[in-house]
Amino acid sequence: MQLLGIDVGGTFTDFVWLVDGSIRVHKVPTTPDDQSKAMRQGMAELGVAAEVPVVHGTTTATNALLERRGARTALLTTAGFEDVLAIGRQDRPHLYRLSQTRPPALVPAAWRFGVRERVAADGTVLTPLDEAQVADLAGRLAADGVQSVAVVLLFSFRHPAHEQRVAALLQERLPEVSCSLSSDILPEYREYERTATTVINAYVQPLVARYLQRLQRVLGDRPIRVMQSNGGAIGLEQAATQAARLVLSGPAGGVVGAFERARQALGGEAPRVLTLDMGGTSTDVALCPGSIPQTAEGRIAGLPLRLPSTDIHTVGAGGGSMARVDAGGVLRVGPESAGADPGPVCYGRGGTTPTVTDANLILGRLDAGQFLGGSGTMRLDEGAARAALARLGERLHLSAEEAALGVLRVAHATMERALRRVSVEQGHDPRDYTLVPFGGAGPLHACDVAAALGIRRILVPPTPGVLSALGLLLADLVFDASHAVLRPMAALMEHPAPLAQTAERLGEQVRAVLRRDGALDPALSAALDLRYAGQSYELTVPLALPISADHLRAAAAAFHDAHARRYGHADPSAPVEAV
Repeated sequence: MQLLGIDVGGTFTDFVWLVDGSIRVHKVPTTPDDQSKAMRQGMAELGVAAEVPVVHGTTTATNALLERRGARTALLTTAGFEDVLAIGRQDRPHLYRLSQTRPPALVPAAWRFGVRERVAADGTVLTPLDEAQVADLAGRLAADGVQSVAVVLLFSFRHPAHEQRVAALLQERLPEVSCSLSSDILPEYREYERTATTVINAYVQPLVARYLQRLQRVLGDRPIRVMQSNGGAIGLEQAATQAARLVLSGPAGGVVGAFERARQALGGEAPRVLTLDMGGTSTDVALCPGSIPQTAEGRIAGLPLRLPSTDIHTVGAGGGSMARVDAGGVLRVGPESAGADPGPVCYGRGGTTPTVTDANLILGRLDAGQFLGGSGTMRLDEGAARAALARLGERLHLSAEEAALGVLRVAHATMERALRRVSVEQGHDPRDYTLVPFGGAGPLHACDVAAALGIRRILVPPTPGVLSALGLLLADLVFDASHAVLRPMAALMEHPAPLAQTAERLGEQVRAVLRRDGALDPALSAALDLRYAGQSYELTVPLALPISADHLRAAAAAFHDAHARRYGHADPSAPVEAV
């Protein structure tokens, strides 16, 4: 059996090639202008055969959002709700800051159109769809050069027929324009989050589809799967249509690989680990309390993305994070990164600003001659790194070595805060967990970070610099489907049959997608989003299958436990709602 994992990072592109039970690893610098160049180079240097299947982790969708270079996107929504995307929610990151700036909407006001139709909350049609208006709007979209359309009609998760008809009318007149329907992307309630998530899909979908088509041409006629935000892989066809599922996929492979390595090394099926993935651009941390954590409350570029994703917190502290002295004379490290080009000063590619990697080098934590496993493809310039840190030290009245120590301390403080956020702030004691550091720089900093948090055990996996690529090989084929419930748990326990029928319908949908992508006998699992009556937020708990009153009672009990752990209190006597 052969399988190749390719993880494209901000600084390096990593390869793990599984060949008949053994693995070969490789790294090449990422080529930001065309990621496929680095992929072709690495595969050629490894000598990978043309028919070897590939699992790929990509940041194409992520970068399109962060850099605001997605498709020209329009929004078609129920008349009167055109500004939902701009209004958003009342919450803000800095509660007491008088001047707040919000990221601009992905769809400008001129391309947000109201469609005459109306569906009630129970799915009853109040106003039929005005098909003539939709036909007129198609001409306006064509004239404006719109490339993608998000269709988000009120309560379409109860009655999707209007959205489906809008898409059909647009496809008849604008076959080259892609359509994203909220009833396909996120058939759940909460208008703003449903709109924002569907718009994100529409915004990145044409770009991702073109990238995946180019990837298929570059890699040839071989099976290709793509990593999703939820830690599972999916085929190219599904990835191209639901591109929003790839937006937070970048670090997911690392968590999968770290959890599996911990399971093998520590024994048992449910290790309790904290993962620390420090690459060249950023550090990603996650807490795994016996399983890989999932959340539907992700955010990207200041926008909500309400799709299942691995619960990961990212900070701008990587090996390439640049050190500087700010206007107040304070040492800062990151979030700006030297990336792959020019990279740290010691790479000798024109970089002049010292980075975390330069600090590690002059402090003797890196061997200039053994970089990248001593392959000889890169040799580090210690003299250039020392000169850059000496210049930084002059501004702080420190030697080059003292400045390097300061750079590391600032970076460690950033990583420590990130680990506290996913552990202490969510009711978990980090001292009860094993730290698994990986990425090109993770193990270099593990001891300092562990000491600050009182963590007593560190597990450094073999070849930690390519663990994310290994995680791609370990990822299962996964597909998620959801449906709005909005019922009291007491009513569901009394009459579980309707929910069981909904679960069976979703299960058939999931099986069809997974079988198309090669899964022979897909296994199903279920979860419920629960809350106390009157709350505006939920917690997700497992729901055993097949659905029965006993299994629903067990889910309610798990919710009370999760609420107590997360928020410090629970009320088993209070009514619970399924969302």
